[in-house]
Amino acid sequence: MLIVYHSRTGGTAQMAATAAEAAGAEAEVRTRLLPAAAAAPEDVLAAEGYLFAAPENLAALAGLMKEFFDRCYYPVLGRIEGRPYASLICAGTDGRNAAAQIARIATGWRLRPVAEPFILRNGAQTPEAILAPKRLTPAELAPCAELGGALAAGLAAGIF
Repeated sequence: MLIVYHSRTGGTAQMAATAAEAAGAEAEVRTRLLPAAAAAPEDVLAAEGYLFAAPENLAALAGLMKEFFDRCYYPVLGRIEGRPYASLICAGTDGRNAAAQIARIATGWRLRPVAEPFILRNGAQTPEAILAPKRLTPAELAPCAELGGALAAGLAAGIF
């Protein structure tokens, strides 16, 4: 299972790390947590399932996460159809557009969504709040653990 993430202020990194820790409880599933800038087509090809975690910036998928998809899209196109995926979005007040962009890319890859995107809305509205380091609470991170654990359990059980 490959978890690819981008995070500028730490919120999405915490979400992805929490999901990875929960996924790691499945001994039969090898979980890799990679920053978007380090993830390569070979990493995508080697995984049996995916969790994409990104912030929404200016009502769109964060640029470095989009760059990961741009870099990997064609090298893996036609080679990963049917594999499961889910997504985590960290946003100020919305997050739906970033989730929709990931879903659209995943549709092009013919990936199979296995859960609704989890969107964490932190309410940041001012430049200071938006740019401030994020410290997510255990309650905010719990759905990330559930999603990471469920995706890994489904892979281990052969459900996905």
